[in-house]
Amino acid sequence: MLLNDFPYPMTVTMVQLVSITVYSGPLFNLWGIRRFTNLGWPFYFKFLVPLALGKFMASVFTHVSIWKVPVSYVHTVKATMPLFTVVLSRFILGEKQTFKVYMSLVPIILGVGIATMTELSFDLTGLLSALAATMQHSLQNIFSKKVLHDTGVHHLRLLLVLGRLALLLFLPVWLFFDFTALMKEPIHILGPKYEVLGLLVLDGLLSWLQNILAFSIISLVSSLTYAVASASKRVFVIAASLLVLGNPVTATNLFGMALAILGVLAYNKVRALWVQMSGEVSIPKNGFNYNYLGFNHTLWIRGSYTHKNQ
Repeated sequence: MLLNDFPYPMTVTMVQLVSITVYSGPLFNLWGIRRFTNLGWPFYFKFLVPLALGKFMASVFTHVSIWKVPVSYVHTVKATMPLFTVVLSRFILGEKQTFKVYMSLVPIILGVGIATMTELSFDLTGLLSALAATMQHSLQNIFSKKVLHDTGVHHLRLLLVLGRLALLLFLPVWLFFDFTALMKEPIHILGPKYEVLGLLVLDGLLSWLQNILAFSIISLVSSLTYAVASASKRVFVIAASLLVLGNPVTATNLFGMALAILGVLAYNKVRALWVQMSGEVSIPKNGFNYNYLGFNHTLWIRGSYTHKNQ
């Protein structure tokens, strides 16, 4: 709905980052959430700045992907999250997985491959953007675990700090790309479509609330419980986009989507058994998984899909 009428994904990202910055401070102070401890500039540049960069990059890539391809296909591609997590953890942290964990990735790869080959509204930019967003979320997940473990910072304060940093870092990019484009045709964008402003404000508010809920829920349940819930949510989003938005699909395309989702569930199950047997706790129950900072109201943002990529 929003990106169909307002094809400026970077501006949508900017509005969401501004919403996090503006709304969070007063509310968190009202809730009495402890303030962020001064960790020193080296820690900021080593961990928080990369996390902030990843946050706005993941957001931009997500919005570009849902602008270019159907929501159902975007969420099918995002099922590759376990694949990126396993590969990046191997190279960055040196973590090795069991043979069963590696094998559980096979149906994910096959499912996404089948869905890609049979996607009627395929767009290369949309595919690459969805993959880039998924990889960024995986990197954020890895680095955020270290930040929370080393600092003990409150997860909502981390949201606020990252939101501010991401806004500061993203501002020059937005000014260079979307701002100049908007200034060239403001009447065309805003004149006859004042509802676009309302949609932008509502989108920013929903994004902020979604982030608050995601941070709060992950702090209350185990990472496995949240992973299963996330996979279930992905099924719901895919089904809703197909039913409500009427995205054109084939039987083979649906099979690919289903295979990818089943692969994610299999991965979660195998990982749970491995953690139980090894006694490892990858994320504390009261911890935080940055992967779930994603903008999960993409179905509403995308609106009805058209074959024409604006």
